[in-house]
Amino acid sequence: MEGRPLNSAPADPPLDQADDAPPIDDSIEPGKRLIRLPADKGLSLGDRVANAITRLTWRTPLHAFRLKGRFPLKLLGVPVDPVPGDTRAGTAIRAGHFLHRGLKLPLGDLDFAALDVAPTFADYLHSFAWLRDLAATGTRADGVPIAEAVVRHWLGTHGETVSEPAWKADNTAWRILFWACHAPLILSSSDLVYRSAVLNHLARAARHLDRVADKTRPGTGQMVAWVGIVAASLLMPGGEPRQVFGEAGLRKVLETSFYADGGNISRSPQAQLDAVMALAMLAKVYDMRRMEVPPFIQEVLARAVPALLGLLHSDGGMGSWQGSGATSAGHVQAIVAASGVRTRPLKQARDWGYQRLVANKVVLLADAAPPPIARVTEAGCASTLAFELSDGDERIVVNCGGAALTGATIPADLARGLRTTAAHSTLILADSNSTAILANGTLGKGVTEVELDRRETPQGSRVEMSHDGYARRHGLIHRRLLILSPNGRELRGEDMLLPAPRTRRKGDKGFALRFHLGRNISASLTADKLGALLRINGGPLWQFRTSEGALDVEQSLWVDGEGRPHPTEQLVVTGTAPAGGVSVGWIFKHIG
Repeated sequence: MEGRPLNSAPADPPLDQADDAPPIDDSIEPGKRLIRLPADKGLSLGDRVANAITRLTWRTPLHAFRLKGRFPLKLLGVPVDPVPGDTRAGTAIRAGHFLHRGLKLPLGDLDFAALDVAPTFADYLHSFAWLRDLAATGTRADGVPIAEAVVRHWLGTHGETVSEPAWKADNTAWRILFWACHAPLILSSSDLVYRSAVLNHLARAARHLDRVADKTRPGTGQMVAWVGIVAASLLMPGGEPRQVFGEAGLRKVLETSFYADGGNISRSPQAQLDAVMALAMLAKVYDMRRMEVPPFIQEVLARAVPALLGLLHSDGGMGSWQGSGATSAGHVQAIVAASGVRTRPLKQARDWGYQRLVANKVVLLADAAPPPIARVTEAGCASTLAFELSDGDERIVVNCGGAALTGATIPADLARGLRTTAAHSTLILADSNSTAILANGTLGKGVTEVELDRRETPQGSRVEMSHDGYARRHGLIHRRLLILSPNGRELRGEDMLLPAPRTRRKGDKGFALRFHLGRNISASLTADKLGALLRINGGPLWQFRTSEGALDVEQSLWVDGEGRPHPTEQLVVTGTAPAGGVSVGWIFKHIG
């Protein structure tokens, strides 16, 4: 194998928000109307025919020889893994057990034939993402026996039989990337039969992706599948025809996986992180071959990274949107650094639908778009018009988050609850979701249109949003106004329920305004029951006031980036909206 020395460690490019960063379009566009996309029907007949023709053009006689083993199987090099591993998880592996999101599995109990772990844990094992963690600790000599033993076990169970989740398209692609980047851990053996089995699996995995990539569910998983095809074409001899095929497919799927502003179609921050990481790893494969990264990949990264940064709070950690947890600042920074993109956060993702308001150390993030279409997400949330608010290192207002992080600490029934409107900091009408969550877990009818008007004024940043999720069922439009003062010490809000045009008035409806509070905040009601003091351990003091309704403090929970729920509190303002509508004003104010 050629490429970087086996003992070399990847160098992290600096994360830089410098003034010489490439310009991004972060101007504020008022009056933007976002329309929910129609249900995606998948590839058109023309696309399928084009893919079939492209595939035929590269299945040359040379390809037939390669399938029969007449082309030498070897890795052309070892690409750098640009993202550092989790040393805690790596130390756990060396100590004898896998550790994933707080869950443990002893290596002695690992049985790939009957793997009884949470789905995300299974993906961690089948994708071999844990090789990155193992490589982050100790010496290579100590890690090799562990890695080789697990690879032998996996090949003995799944090497000859295609089944899910082991051969799921994205797991297969990640496996190609991680086996290549960490080849020194799994290909140091002098056992030629074992080495041949590893290399043969890489070739077979590539052929599997050739067949299934364009049939995979749209979104980040499909994009990763095409990344795997391109990576395989660069890693093994005779890959030029596959490279042409793979780059054409990757270009096409990138065009349909991201909005023009760089956000992914599932609207998930975690999916955005995964996409940036996969493209950054692919770029390192090109670097290993001393090839230029195709401009279309560079262009997507240049748009995706600012969009991702636009969902970070003051502490550098991610907001909790569309099933994602509050991923730590360190992990986000590592992936952004791996991308090599130096840029600033995007203030207004016009198509992705997130708004970012900043004043000093205060950051407000708001969801100003319909939920994603059902076909591109498994953990879509009814979170339209919700917001999060942070002050320095402290989260003041949050969403519960974590619906996609199911496992022992988040069972399926709790995950379903975390997707509801009530698990987000917004208004809930008639105890119902703004977009339906169906019994089979998919998103149903609800929000189809969001109107947005954002302006920067001497009085501060102003965002006015409305959605039609309650119009058909309850005859009311939810409109929310948010005004963040220039010094960040005051957030004024107003939630309005207005009669929907061309709908019949349907009588009084109960509503609840929920503001889920950060993990370190305790709330105590004022004597008049219209306000609350928000005490932050060792931090600033905030106050909340409402103009209408009955205010109470209730229990809540918040899911961290590891998928662990923590008990928290929430402010709940309840009231009744007559057929003619209602308006509730409120304020969060920094008072000390």
